[in-house]
Amino acid sequence: MEFRNAFAWLLGLGLTAAGAQAQETAAAHFLEGVSGVRPLSEVALAPDGRRLVYGLTEITRRDDTEMSVSALWLIDAHDGSGKTRLTACPPPAEPCEEHGAAWSADGRHIAFVTTDAKGQTQIAVASADAREVHVITNAQGPVDVPRFAPDGARIAFLYAKGAPRTPGPLHPLARDAGVLSSTVYEQRLTVIGLEGGEPRLLGPDDLNVYEYDWAPDGQRFVVSAAHGSGDDNWWLAELDLIDAASGALLPLAKPNVQIASPRWSGDGARIAFIGGLMSDESITGGDLYVVPAAGGMPEDITPGLAASVQTITWNGSKSRIIATEFAAGEVVLASIEADGKRQRELWRGPQMIWGNSVDGFTPGDVGIALSRSGNWSAVIRQSYTSPPEVETGPPGWWHAVTHLNAQVKPLTGKALQVRWMSDGKPVQGMLIEPPSVVTGQRYPLIVKVHGGPASAAYPIFPSSPTDVDAAFAAAGYFVFRPNPRGSYGQGEAFTKANVKDFGYGDLRDILSGLDAVERTAPIDAARIGIEGWSYGGYMTMWAITQTDRFKAAIAGAGICDWLSYYGTNNIDTWMLPYFGASVYEDPKVYERSSPLTFIKNAHTPTLILAGDRDAEVPISQSYEFWNALRRHG
Repeated sequence: MEFRNAFAWLLGLGLTAAGAQAQETAAAHFLEGVSGVRPLSEVALAPDGRRLVYGLTEITRRDDTEMSVSALWLIDAHDGSGKTRLTACPPPAEPCEEHGAAWSADGRHIAFVTTDAKGQTQIAVASADAREVHVITNAQGPVDVPRFAPDGARIAFLYAKGAPRTPGPLHPLARDAGVLSSTVYEQRLTVIGLEGGEPRLLGPDDLNVYEYDWAPDGQRFVVSAAHGSGDDNWWLAELDLIDAASGALLPLAKPNVQIASPRWSGDGARIAFIGGLMSDESITGGDLYVVPAAGGMPEDITPGLAASVQTITWNGSKSRIIATEFAAGEVVLASIEADGKRQRELWRGPQMIWGNSVDGFTPGDVGIALSRSGNWSAVIRQSYTSPPEVETGPPGWWHAVTHLNAQVKPLTGKALQVRWMSDGKPVQGMLIEPPSVVTGQRYPLIVKVHGGPASAAYPIFPSSPTDVDAAFAAAGYFVFRPNPRGSYGQGEAFTKANVKDFGYGDLRDILSGLDAVERTAPIDAARIGIEGWSYGGYMTMWAITQTDRFKAAIAGAGICDWLSYYGTNNIDTWMLPYFGASVYEDPKVYERSSPLTFIKNAHTPTLILAGDRDAEVPISQSYEFWNALRRHG
């Protein structure tokens, strides 16, 4: 049974032949709509603000297989003219995967990641007009994140030499075979000359570097890094300094939070970073911290901020940081004074802006691309009902310079902000309407719970058949996307509010939000379903063991037993900040939040989906839940 019709059946829609045909038509319209969206992945602005590079996901065919690749384009940053392909793809491989564009400080060169004829990533350098391009590495393993030294004569990048796959738990594991080994492929900070040559791997052999930034004098780096397995230890990463010449390591700070985006101040005296409770590498949110480069205690300069900082840049300043923040359904562009702990909003809106993205669903480590003066900027802007375009202008005063999605129409109805109170605290979410709402008619509703839990339902335009919530809305459902406690968007206290309480308070938030939706929208209370992936899959499994309110469920990559999950996933260190101890030290705190503990309460028909090479959520969790539901009829 086709996925969407299967869920309609589970909800008991009782479709007539005409109703089934209408759903098939809606499904075809949705698939046609998302296939027409051209997703944008990054934008890099030249130091003088005159030109920019953007990344565009394109569909190509190779060996009779359809695949999506990211291509880079160079345009005028004021009117979008002069479009030129920036590529080092060897014929006939074009187009190949290319991304990670970075300008030199003098604006004469652009470095980026390309792919050679064997599918191996390499670092390429192009002239500012993209006419002269040459590959400068001969890497044997994944490379990423090239950045020029301040003098423009060297390029740093991250290199996992010899690794068989891209580092990080978000990527599929190689299959286990034979005796399990402890082989670890570290992602090393690496430097190479502008013209190529032998790259130098810096720092200890066992140090996995996650993020880095050049010091303004080009003599040092600040890195977020951890010793041991790179996949498993991001949650324990520290701030270190690495000498650019000798590779010597100097520990700087060991915050008691997860860290992201270390950045030097313009005078080299301080380093800023984002710190907070984060459940996934690269999906960032927290407060803004500053630490002296000479050493000392990090200081939180946004205490009590009712938002989650996502990206930061000093942009050459010694005292002012430009940040993007997620604030209860809206994005804020803010100027923060590091000395006075003062924040000034430059722009706010119910839209997403980013300079690059993580898998197209959350900002990466660049929220806004700025010229050297800071007077001109570039972003990718979108909302749930407005497709992405590259926009430029003074910060907060942007106009579109691309029209790649001008013909794309909204795939759903309106996306409305919903706010309610739960346990005396404000909570926020998004309600997505079907394309048309007939007065007097009642509609089925799907609750879509996001993953994480430290993440959020962001206002991002649906651009893939995997955007299941938009598929349901396009087919005539209302979709409710809550941001319960544990989510980003309302400050660190809100993000930490589900520590040692998985499933309890966050489900109360979801159910009270559902009450609020039913009071204002024409929802059929007998046809409400729930679905989610990862932590959302867990919350789906948990919900159907706590309430019979949902008539159907889809649990994607869910977790049904935190005790067995602890010993079978590849990233168990993420759980320590949430549960307070390992499962071996305090099994009770894991047991009380496990759906299997309450499996006899489940009566909801459930569709279970999982990937058999998932490092974060092993498929065994889905097998356990499936078998338990099956044994209980």
